[in-house]
Amino acid sequence: MNKTMGKQEMLTAPFVHEMMEATYNMWGVGWDERNGGNISYLLKEEEVTPYLDPHHVLRTLEFDFPVQALANHYFIVTGSGKYFKNVKSNPEENLGVIRVNNTGTAIDVLWGFSDGGKPTSELPAHFLSHIVRLEQDENHRIIIHNHATNILAMTFTHELNETSFTKTLWQMCTECIVVFPDGVGILPWMVPGTNLIGEKTAEKMSKTRLVIWPHHGIFGAGTTMDETFGLIETAEKAAQIYTIISSHQGGVKQVITDQQLADLAEAFGVIPVEGILEV
Repeated sequence: MNKTMGKQEMLTAPFVHEMMEATYNMWGVGWDERNGGNISYLLKEEEVTPYLDPHHVLRTLEFDFPVQALANHYFIVTGSGKYFKNVKSNPEENLGVIRVNNTGTAIDVLWGFSDGGKPTSELPAHFLSHIVRLEQDENHRIIIHNHATNILAMTFTHELNETSFTKTLWQMCTECIVVFPDGVGILPWMVPGTNLIGEKTAEKMSKTRLVIWPHHGIFGAGTTMDETFGLIETAEKAAQIYTIISSHQGGVKQVITDQQLADLAEAFGVIPVEGILEV
């Protein structure tokens, strides 16, 4: 394959454009300052092969957290230390297409990271979360981590209890219980970029598609880029409303009741996570 042609063709790939748009949109709303945040997108081989030669490996990177369950899977991921605002103008440097080897112990870089870069330092959290979400939903494709402003602020002012945190978010916007009836998971504060925080995030992902890292940000999972972005966006809007009303001198006069939340869930055919509504 002609390398110049390969590069030109790759930049027309739909999944590259999705990454370019998503990263720019998240930077634009202030969720990904500097190099904060990362995305991984599980790709099918038939989506990749029209744009690159899977036998042409640029580099192989070993890692110390075997992921046999993802052997031979393809991903496009954001790079370590890369700024989301730059992805749109220079995707080949800030993104990379990778493939997990057949033993799950290394990744082959097939495209991107043109300056010698490597995938996000949160790759353990992404890979382990992908494994868990695929067990829950065979159509799962996307993991997004960002520093959603109001979710982050809420972790300073609200008790870090998953039940009460979820209920508060549900009560802020009528659509919330419909969009994330599985609620939110919350970790204790942990050092990011470690295998441990990846393992703990994945544990939460077995029950919910939203996991909050207090004083840091949020992880979201979904089947498409729009769905996953919208999932985080909905929780972030609810957190924004909470932050606004928490500072209101008159206090809260009314909220969506538990019965109303239950009625919403029934009307839209979703099943709320147990133990939150008292009806």
